[in-house]
Amino acid sequence: MRRIRLTYAGLAALLVLGSWTAGGTAQATADDSATVADAEPASPGLLQAMQRDLGLSKKRAEARLAAERTAMDVAPKARKAAGSAYGGSWFDAKSERLTVAVTSDTAPATLRKVRATGVTVRTVTHSARDLDAAKARIDRLPAPSGVSSWHVDPVANTVVVNVVRDKRSDNDVRGFVSRARAAGPVTVKTVAAAPQTFAAGTVGGDPYYTGNVRCSIGFSVHGGFVTAGHCGGQGASVRGWDGSHIGTFQGSSFPGNDYAWVSVGSGWWTVPVVLGWGTVPDRLVRGSAEAPVGSSICRSGSTTRWHCGAVLAKNETVNYSQGSVHQMTKTSVCAEGGDSGGSFISGDQAQGVTSGGWGNCSGGGETWFQPVNEILGRYGLTLHTA
Repeated sequence: MRRIRLTYAGLAALLVLGSWTAGGTAQATADDSATVADAEPASPGLLQAMQRDLGLSKKRAEARLAAERTAMDVAPKARKAAGSAYGGSWFDAKSERLTVAVTSDTAPATLRKVRATGVTVRTVTHSARDLDAAKARIDRLPAPSGVSSWHVDPVANTVVVNVVRDKRSDNDVRGFVSRARAAGPVTVKTVAAAPQTFAAGTVGGDPYYTGNVRCSIGFSVHGGFVTAGHCGGQGASVRGWDGSHIGTFQGSSFPGNDYAWVSVGSGWWTVPVVLGWGTVPDRLVRGSAEAPVGSSICRSGSTTRWHCGAVLAKNETVNYSQGSVHQMTKTSVCAEGGDSGGSFISGDQAQGVTSGGWGNCSGGGETWFQPVNEILGRYGLTLHTA
């Protein structure tokens, strides 16, 4: 069987080969009720990365990680308690608590149930269901290239439409914004540049490539790994860092979605690890509990390696030149060409695979990922966990 050291610098963002023996696995799928496992203390490297990328002291980084683990566990309970009055939720970095929005007509008994979960409650005008419906109407509109993306913002209690700064006066952009406003409550913001995917041309020794495209592996699943759909179509052959055959794309969707899964064989196998690239120790994957908006999050990729930031928005529609992609999560983490498909992880919980963004890791930018639980559910896969 093919065996190499876990520290080899040319491997993918998540190893799919190596000498690895897990003491036991707690399998998780998209249908599992994900709970946050007891986590080991944060490593010095992870705390250093959070201090570098988020401007936190070591003490504040430790406190934030603990608070975010609590928020992940509480969020689904609070949403269930709110029922149809639910208006969204987010992690407040200042108070280090989860905030849950409910509509102004919420019954007192429902309010008591929501508060009993330990969250901060905020009253809003629009329910999450109404905002999601407005966004769905906007999703059906043809979007010009000057429109970057749009998403439901629970903090603002509106749908935010992002337009490229130097395109905001274009007639087609103004027409799209006008039609979007007619679909529901909309706020318009500007961004510096249009999004693009983060695939790259082949470079020797990179973790995996197909044709002349290089990407990064996302997360191990039983039988293979998940990655970005724009990296290869169904049936495409995948080669590893050493040029040998890894496997084949068994499913792929792009645009509309940006996800895929690759079966592995030929002496390669899967492990529940995300590479820290020497910045942090390699991270074990223990589940896929979803991090709230506002939480810290880190990304591992074969080009820019390990970087951290925050979750900015969920269920965002991203307007790439190849077409729109739905249900994406936006972050303040940087990325560059070749990072596509790589792992987004919060603590030890898998979050998603890198899709695209704008900017770079020298000047900053924003990056989107496709949530991992959606991929698992789409293909009936089981996440490989430690």
